[in-house]
Amino acid sequence: MHLLVIEDDARLVRLLRRLLTQDRHVVETAETADEGIEVAGASPGLDAVILDVGLPDRSGFEVARQLRRAGNAVPILMLTARDAVGDRVAGLDAGADDYLVKPFAVPELIARIRALTRRRIDLATRLSYADLTLDTEARLASRGGRSIELTGREVDLLELLLRDPGRTLTRDRAIDEIWGGAAEPNVVDRYVTRLRRKLGEPPLIRTVRGAGFSLRV
Repeated sequence: MHLLVIEDDARLVRLLRRLLTQDRHVVETAETADEGIEVAGASPGLDAVILDVGLPDRSGFEVARQLRRAGNAVPILMLTARDAVGDRVAGLDAGADDYLVKPFAVPELIARIRALTRRRIDLATRLSYADLTLDTEARLASRGGRSIELTGREVDLLELLLRDPGRTLTRDRAIDEIWGGAAEPNVVDRYVTRLRRKLGEPPLIRTVRGAGFSLRV
């Protein structure tokens, strides 16, 4: 798995990096909230984030909220030295998927990460952003409970956007992955226009001038 540890305790970071690497995971680390948000945003292939509540610049709660507001659905395991019910509820309400109180046993940490990633794999056929949902297996889309009738290519384009919400989908990538490289750049614009019309208001697909398109509330 590709993991990000956001933790300011250097000793704990070294321990987690060594043990998780021994368990054959790829581990990135960040010591502050801002650094963690930056690394998470630059690493769309992350499988999970291990997030400490007590960071020096701002709380892990705010990091989790910001990742979720940006449409990042990576599983988050929150670490804290506080065992109060209110803290656990605050973490889950902020967007964390699980909660582990320090001190903890590393085998339990690894087991919880595996459980989170298994759950994510199970949900991989259902992609969502804001009130928009796409079942990639059934190839059915809906928004706010309203079914949306899409063509095959429209489904493919919407899936590419939903796989990486908030990030720019370039015209070249869309042409390569949907049309096998055999299409003019303006074909993507035509399909985006049709998708916008079918998805309705408020608009979700934004044009990134000179680059492509992205899903943004």
